[in-house]
Amino acid sequence: MTTEPAIKSPRKLIEVALPLDAINAAAAREKSIRHGHPSTLHLWWARRPLAAARAVIFAQMVNDPGYQQGGGFKYGKNKQEAAVERERLFKIIEDLVKWENTTNEEVLERARAEIRRSWREVCALNKDHPRAAELFDPEKLPAFHDPFAGGGAIPLEAQRLGLESYASDLNPVAVTINKAMIEIPPRFAGQKPVGPIPEGEKQLFLDIQDWSDSKGLAEDVRRYGAWMRNEAQKRIGHLYPKIKITPELIKDRPDLVSYEGEELTVIAWLWARTIHSPNPAYSHVPVPLSSNFILSRKEGKEFYVHPVVEGDRYRFEVKTGKPPEYAKNGTKLGRGASFKCLMSQSPIEPKHIYSEAKAGRMGERLMAIVAEGKRGRVYLSPTDDQAIIAAQGVSTWKPTLTMPSNPRWFSPPAYGIMKFGDLFTSRQLFALNTFSELAHEAIEIVEADAKSAGMSEDDRGLEAGGSGSRAYAEAIASYLGLSASKMSMFLSVLSRWRAGEGKTAPAFGRQAIPMVWDFADINPFAGAGGDFYGVVEGASRAIESFKPDAKGYAFQEDAKLQSLTKDKVVSTDPPYYDNIGYADLSDYFYVWLKRATSKIWPSAFTTLAVPKSDELVATPYRHGGTENAESFFLEGMQEAMERLAQQSHPAYPVSIYYAFKQSESDQYLETTNSGWDTFLEAVIRSGFSILGTWPMRTENATRLISSGTNALASSIVLVCRKRDIGALTISRREFQRELNSVLPDALDEMTRGGVNSPVAPVDLSQAIIGPGMAIFSKYKQVLEANGEPMSVRTALQLINRFLAEDDFDRDTQFCLAWFEQYGWGTEVYGNADVLARAKGTSVDGLRDAGVVEASGGRVRLLRWRELPSNWTPGKDNRTPVWEALHQIIRILNDNGETEAGKVLAQLSRIGEPMRSLAYRLYTLCERKGWAEDAGFYNEVATAWAGMERAALEESMRNGTASVNTQPNLFDGGPDA
Repeated sequence: MTTEPAIKSPRKLIEVALPLDAINAAAAREKSIRHGHPSTLHLWWARRPLAAARAVIFAQMVNDPGYQQGGGFKYGKNKQEAAVERERLFKIIEDLVKWENTTNEEVLERARAEIRRSWREVCALNKDHPRAAELFDPEKLPAFHDPFAGGGAIPLEAQRLGLESYASDLNPVAVTINKAMIEIPPRFAGQKPVGPIPEGEKQLFLDIQDWSDSKGLAEDVRRYGAWMRNEAQKRIGHLYPKIKITPELIKDRPDLVSYEGEELTVIAWLWARTIHSPNPAYSHVPVPLSSNFILSRKEGKEFYVHPVVEGDRYRFEVKTGKPPEYAKNGTKLGRGASFKCLMSQSPIEPKHIYSEAKAGRMGERLMAIVAEGKRGRVYLSPTDDQAIIAAQGVSTWKPTLTMPSNPRWFSPPAYGIMKFGDLFTSRQLFALNTFSELAHEAIEIVEADAKSAGMSEDDRGLEAGGSGSRAYAEAIASYLGLSASKMSMFLSVLSRWRAGEGKTAPAFGRQAIPMVWDFADINPFAGAGGDFYGVVEGASRAIESFKPDAKGYAFQEDAKLQSLTKDKVVSTDPPYYDNIGYADLSDYFYVWLKRATSKIWPSAFTTLAVPKSDELVATPYRHGGTENAESFFLEGMQEAMERLAQQSHPAYPVSIYYAFKQSESDQYLETTNSGWDTFLEAVIRSGFSILGTWPMRTENATRLISSGTNALASSIVLVCRKRDIGALTISRREFQRELNSVLPDALDEMTRGGVNSPVAPVDLSQAIIGPGMAIFSKYKQVLEANGEPMSVRTALQLINRFLAEDDFDRDTQFCLAWFEQYGWGTEVYGNADVLARAKGTSVDGLRDAGVVEASGGRVRLLRWRELPSNWTPGKDNRTPVWEALHQIIRILNDNGETEAGKVLAQLSRIGEPMRSLAYRLYTLCERKGWAEDAGFYNEVATAWAGMERAALEESMRNGTASVNTQPNLFDGGPDA
């Protein structure tokens, strides 16, 4: 049997260096951009920033210029010349990641040229390889594949860089989005629009001749979107009437006098849910469950709802001026289903609300109306006729799919709202059905116009591979169907009113379907947020930004079973353990996309719901418990990674984004591995060697889930290659020897700046995993002294010793690294999350341990003065060395040396690490010039011997003498 010769593959830039600062700055900026962004086409959760995806793929494709020798070839330049060349490549990346260069052809072509140049170099090195014709055609770049395509950012950016792009996902909603982003645009690139120009716009298009790329496709989506809006208004416009400003509305409202007699366009109707009062005297009264009565917080333009109780009745009036205290919380008393009765002012037990809701007795009542005025929003008291009209729309179809019984992501079922169709009012259902039907009706109209414009009369549709008039019509209808589906975010009882901004907030402000007590019923024809034509225009601008220079294909495939990866470059973003329930959540859109586009993409919508049993998410309710869910996820992920290791193009590394937030392990009881450790174990067992770990800021720290809650703010990009089939087994001692040889230089490269972006201290623990794991994972096994294979967790501990932190527990490692970077300052949650994950702990765990404050998306270390004075070690089941030391400092300052010694007696197990930490912190503060803090650590240092004596005396009195009486670490220490 002959062995195939090895592939000659120079290291890629991503395996050596990245300009992280530029990438992270661009990714952070992009999260606040909407105009022309693919996110405006349709919602997908945790979509990767285009800037990060583009930079990673470019660096994955381009050869690093450094000198390389081995594997039968030589490549690259000397150190000085390589540094200059690397800076040139960095400059390309720095330009490439800027948002304004997303469609800049000059910048993109520079990047494509570098990719082609590197590819030709690889082909030349492998021209004599037996598979050269198959793998190394210098005139054709290898194709790209993302097996967890999700929102499509990564395949889109591969296509933008000139690669034929393949996207696959098990989820049909994701597949439909990817088809719209990478598959349809190349098929109709350069196509002139065929639709009629909307009335009043003809002059605008007389001089437009450039219909290159996706511009014509985007324009037709806009034109037929305008037709669709007009048709919808004809059919259901009567359900969204204007409101006439009558003398009754003007009463006590001088701000409305100038509007008397006018009819204003309503932007939204604001409703509160109701249940019957538990008070026997008012049990016939449906009382409001409102979390807020404030309508506008803008200074000088404050408005609020004032409930007026009259006997056993009540009504709502809109008032102007500074809101009274009661308006801030409406009738809400606390978190969850905690309210008071408007009539009696007595609390309503949550169980009464649950009972009423599950019995089908939860209703809604109109609280206020928001209309468009001459100089902004006009807030009006509700009227009976407006409430009556809202109930008139009766839909012929309603989604009957049941929501899962999973309160982590779905709150409504607890209140009797069991089906997805129950998340919409009758008027909203009528409107969504109308938009879905019109998207389908558009096919025949577009096809007729396309034929009249001279397009080929090919009867094949999109799924059959057509590119003529029928396929074009289905393409336009696909985008209109996506817009109709996106409208369900606005036309829903999950929409809210933002009093601070004077606008609506659609569903999915976070990755869940929560219970919304007071909701905004939006007018889809008002020209404000949630207007259908506005949604279509947003989609049109996104389509226009696509660069369909290469073909693209999207398929519904299980990542564990797919074979699309064969000989392709891979970059992918797998699910984050249990952080987002993609399949469960996307059923919300699936029911509407199926209604609008199932005849266009029949193979994607064959099931009643999104497939769930094979989705790689650790969902306990689906797999019979947490342990089974973890096993399912890890085994499935290993299978998926094995597919990539076995099939991906052998000349290129694979890049994998990962940032899940699993419930952390108990670092004190040693009950389980952390999710991060275990995921790395799965990747390595699949046959990959991990060559690099790059921390990237890829989440928006200001999104709703971060407002008062803790959310992921970064991804770690793993850089992997298939492990050599002849990989050796080595001993622990040999592994440590190699770490000693390699990591000091790697650490120096990461921290000194120059050619590489200096890695921030908060990211250093994560970044150092790269070169350390490169050593560990290139071997078949690393054996412990007893012959057992070394675990990833142990390898990570050995790697982290190069940061001189391994003597401490994981919480303390976090605190030490955080203190060095930020001191006592407050920073964004994302930075803490990255560092905590690297240290094997979590921000929630650190907060529970009492060493940090984490709220409102911000994190800080607690000073010793802020620690609880009633603390005792015996009652603390989680005592990091950091906490223990700072409690000792507090007791020493408040009560003196003897009392501190008595507490130290209870901490004998960690006494030595506490002393070591005190010395390290003193040295750190001295170096930083933090004189006050250095003084406290110096004080505890000089008092340590006395505290130990007091501790020993206390232990002897109690018969528990076990204090470590080794020579004092600080003998001859700081004050010597």
